[in-house]
Amino acid sequence: MTPVLEEAPMKLEVDCYSGYRGDETPRRLVVDGSVVEVSVVDRWRTPEHRYFRLRGEDGTTYVIRQGESGEWEWG
Repeated sequence: MTPVLEEAPMKLEVDCYSGYRGDETPRRLVVDGSVVEVSVVDRWRTPEHRYFRLRGEDGTTYVIRQGESGEWEWG
């Protein structure tokens, strides 16, 4: 049997803009120490999380989510 190696998740930090309603909108990600400017392509809610699909200036599409506690994680 071949062992399955799991990769450690990339470390994620999110810099946001807070609009007049107080909702935070991601503007910049720090992914494993590299800063990536992002724009929101799509957003949606579930009872537990707010999700964002982002397009990075590097051409990568990112999906992140924010829980009720305010913590950001990969979606």
